[in-house]
Amino acid sequence: MTATVRVPSRSLALLVVLAIAAPAAAADYPARPIRAIASQGPGGLSDIWMRALAEELGPLLGQSVVVEDRMGAAGSIGARACAEAPPDGYTICILPAEAMVINPVISPIAGFDPKASLAPITKAFTLTQVFAVNASLHAKSFEELASAARAKPKSLSYMAPSLSKVAFMEEFNRRHGTDFVRVPFKGGGDAVNSMLTGTTAIAIFGIGNLIQFIRNEEIIGLAVDGDKRSPLAPDIPTFREIGYTQHLMASFFGIYAPAATPKPIIAKLNRAVIEVASQAQFQERHMISRGLDPVLNWADAFAQELDADRAEGLAVVKASGLYPDIK
Repeated sequence: MTATVRVPSRSLALLVVLAIAAPAAAADYPARPIRAIASQGPGGLSDIWMRALAEELGPLLGQSVVVEDRMGAAGSIGARACAEAPPDGYTICILPAEAMVINPVISPIAGFDPKASLAPITKAFTLTQVFAVNASLHAKSFEELASAARAKPKSLSYMAPSLSKVAFMEEFNRRHGTDFVRVPFKGGGDAVNSMLTGTTAIAIFGIGNLIQFIRNEEIIGLAVDGDKRSPLAPDIPTFREIGYTQHLMASFFGIYAPAATPKPIIAKLNRAVIEVASQAQFQERHMISRGLDPVLNWADAFAQELDADRAEGLAVVKASGLYPDIK
């Protein structure tokens, strides 16, 4: 026998109103400018990409999209600012994988869970990262870099935006008897300036940030992550090609909105972002030429991928050996 669930008339009326209001809200959306939070700082690949997207997204939606930089803590500051905004579609953000799958494990913020606090819109792109050194070191291989480091103990530092790359550097130190130390950075622009001035000797960073300086031989690329060489620098081998088989988690950036943002608005944003970023001219100018591989999936597919990414992120944290208390 099937049980009958009785819904009070007031509750039923409210459900009907909400069901009608959600599509109506999406139809009227947006009615004012949208704020887009970029979490990696001016001059970084994600900041540049978000500004290019905003320039074309605004006319498509009929409202301006204003980019606001909220960098720091590997994306967590931007993530929290985005999550704390009203869930009405007028705040979105672009965040790195670290903010969503690594930081919650190694640096949890009390009362803030990115998975529960943010709604995925689309995975924008993955990016190739390059292991690069300042040309003044005259190092054309990892072995030559190690020799240069041993000749100048405790004097060389590196920048890396992700835990798997930090773990790689720790393994590099053990393998070669070197003592590279990680230093903080604010974003891609900061990393480039630090490399060019020689303040920091090494960066493992998005190849799009560094490719022009690699071509000008101001910076030397020694290896790239991923399964294949980058078309931007086909002469630079992959880590695996030169004998480093350690797993390096893929780097990606996604676009999110505060949790509880109405699904019709999420869907509208998803369609708009995909429409803009799928254009051949946009991809060639703002993605392919910068070492960014477009993904641009549906929101539900991105949410499912994030679950798998979180499991991979936890495995990376454990395998790194840098956080022995995390089980």
